[in-house]
Amino acid sequence: MQQRRRIAANVGLNLAYRIGVGVVGGLVFVIGVITIPYPGPGWLIVFAGLGILATEFAWAHRLLHFAKARYDRFMVWFAGQSVVVKAAGVLLTTAVVLLTLWLLGTFSLVGGWFGFDHPLLHSPVLG
Repeated sequence: MQQRRRIAANVGLNLAYRIGVGVVGGLVFVIGVITIPYPGPGWLIVFAGLGILATEFAWAHRLLHFAKARYDRFMVWFAGQSVVVKAAGVLLTTAVVLLTLWLLGTFSLVGGWFGFDHPLLHSPVLG
């Protein structure tokens, strides 16, 4: 805490520190958003990025609390849903993962490893 006060006392150093926190927090946040549909800690990474940003920016602090409350509320709602709704959630998540893997050219890359090349495997974005 005292270290942060010393940094804040120097205008140039304070600006550099805030920019650094913004860049690091922003990168962690973006990585989290990208990884949300994949197995693993996507939402945890999003909240970590917001947490980093919230150390310096009031808007990020408010957004962190807002997003966490909405996430918790959604998870309680989703847990109480029928098997059909849960299965639809799994199918939607699977579709998002497959779509992004296709758009990123992953299927074409892996197909090439095994000597399987089909036009449908090629990403329309990457060509």
